[in-house]
Amino acid sequence: MLRTCLCATILPFAISIAGAGDNPHCVVYEGQAGPGKGKHIVLLAGDHEYRSEETLPALGRILARRYGFRCSVFFTTDAKTGFIKPGSSHIAGLEALKAADLLVVFLRFQDFPDEQMKHVVDYLARGGPVVGLRTSTHAFQIQRKEARFAKYSTAGTKDYPGGFGRQILGETWVGHYGANHRQSSRLLLEPDQAEHPILRGVKDVWVQSGGYRAFPIEGSTILAKGQILDGMKPDAPPARDKDVLAVAWARTHRSGGKQGRVFTTTHGASEDILNEGFRRMLVNACLWCAKLDTDIKSENNVAFVGPYRPVTFNFNGFVNGVRPADLAGWETPIMPRPKK
Repeated sequence: MLRTCLCATILPFAISIAGAGDNPHCVVYEGQAGPGKGKHIVLLAGDHEYRSEETLPALGRILARRYGFRCSVFFTTDAKTGFIKPGSSHIAGLEALKAADLLVVFLRFQDFPDEQMKHVVDYLARGGPVVGLRTSTHAFQIQRKEARFAKYSTAGTKDYPGGFGRQILGETWVGHYGANHRQSSRLLLEPDQAEHPILRGVKDVWVQSGGYRAFPIEGSTILAKGQILDGMKPDAPPARDKDVLAVAWARTHRSGGKQGRVFTTTHGASEDILNEGFRRMLVNACLWCAKLDTDIKSENNVAFVGPYRPVTFNFNGFVNGVRPADLAGWETPIMPRPKK
């Protein structure tokens, strides 16, 4: 089996040195039992603002400990220090996608080296399923001259309009629709999709990140729309000047003639997943994309594994001085705070 990060399958927990050896960009959470046993999820964290470096390891732990998946969480890092550096584009080890069963993306304006980007493109070409969060609608901004994969950038090309966001996830960057830290959102589940597996057991969904404009590509199934609220509490009144727009949908991407399931949400900030309903929708979406529909139960456990202490999301608001290896194990805090 391909191993790009240190892990030990014989132990019932993620080992404390995961990410400290073969690949300092990565931490592995090794599941032992559950419907995901034997399946590998690769999660890519690399946005600038919404703390994907907190959301994705927390999600990876849940999927590993409670559902049995092997979850490899990759981070963009500082090339000099090895510390997690959101949005740096410095990443390695994405050959792990050759054996991945699911890709979870939370990136923004990344310009990955061609040799790393090729693994993403090859994964899509074989019909690999994808879960995309928040800024992943504009995951890539490849500006290098003679770059091989420039069409995956936010604007895309004439033959690939909207790039990765539009063609794979179903929407590219359109614009904000609700003010961060002043307007939150209540997610209204689509009544005609009440039986969709992704919505099984999902209720009372409220998220703290501001809304995005989104008009999913034809063929997308809208699962939830966002009602912008004038305030940062679940019972805040709806904003009178805002329409209700799509915030979560499912679709199928077709790359290289093969098909893969896709779930996209325009939310997913580190503070969004504090809401159990939203967190359940993400877990359900991962199971659905991995074609484990029958294992999605309304009573499934989606509680956090270990301490989860998200910071207030904003640009340059990340916790500095943290390496991927510092997040190994079930009980290390996300995120650890440097000693004063």
